[in-house]
Amino acid sequence: MYAMKAVVLGTDDQLRISERAEPVARPGEVAIRVAYAGVQYGDVLVRAGHFPIPRPFVPGFEAAGEIVAVGEGVDEARIGEQVIALIGGGGYAEVVTAPAVLAINTAGVPIRDAAAFGWVAPTAYDLINTVAGVSHGDSVLIHAAAGGVGSLAGQFAATAGAERIVGVVGNAGQVDYARRFGYHEVLVREQFPDALGDETFDVILDPIGGATRVANLARLAPHGRIVVYGNIATFEPVTVSANDLLMQGQSLMTYNSNLASQTRPQKLADSAARAMALVADGSVRLDVTAEYTLSDVGNAIADLAGGVTRGKSIVRVG
Repeated sequence: MYAMKAVVLGTDDQLRISERAEPVARPGEVAIRVAYAGVQYGDVLVRAGHFPIPRPFVPGFEAAGEIVAVGEGVDEARIGEQVIALIGGGGYAEVVTAPAVLAINTAGVPIRDAAAFGWVAPTAYDLINTVAGVSHGDSVLIHAAAGGVGSLAGQFAATAGAERIVGVVGNAGQVDYARRFGYHEVLVREQFPDALGDETFDVILDPIGGATRVANLARLAPHGRIVVYGNIATFEPVTVSANDLLMQGQSLMTYNSNLASQTRPQKLADSAARAMALVADGSVRLDVTAEYTLSDVGNAIADLAGGVTRGKSIVRVG
């Protein structure tokens, strides 16, 4: 059994680099030597105790690297393949195992960029295409437009034929950044919704919650779709009348990529492959804005939690 370095979250909420045994691929899995790991909001939620995960725990939910071994039932020809893996933890380590179906071939995308693909690209793809069904001529409003999902969702909306794409960002320093990703207009949070006048939208993506969710519902056009996929501001529930939605032909939908990975992994993998193809052909651009080392994972997570991060942050492992 070989030893490897990994970042471990302890019972005291502290992150430390430790030596652990390299994991071995089980049936249906691949083992990946990690080059880069992506930083994502699941890391924030785990560290804050929102998920009941036993500790010590190696966080990191997306890992880019090379398949070095396969478990029973997995084609040995995959050894040597460059992939981005969508995983339930363990990414901040030199070796990680992943379900073979969710180890997505990077299809010619450089491995550092592939680390920025992570969960955010298939999530953004599904929000726009699978759940909201954005089509030619739609108007789309996207919150957290400068973040990992938001910077990609704007681009996927454009490739789907959206006529108007408006983003909302957390502060004025993020406006110019978000404009790079297909947005026709970008508002700062304090300007929403007043700066929009009476404008309504066919599709609204809402990872915020609370008062913003209520304001979003008031901005839905007839037959509009609001897609909820997070609660950045608050976990307090928002009550919605199905009767009121029905009168306007509107829909409130949700998307949970982590659940999809457990219940419909092949469907999630198919969406990831379609998203990867759009990245590979240049239709959609991934943007790595910060690179950390394993010893700096705590700061990477804190920066994301504090709203400092734009685009995608990654951790260099190998």
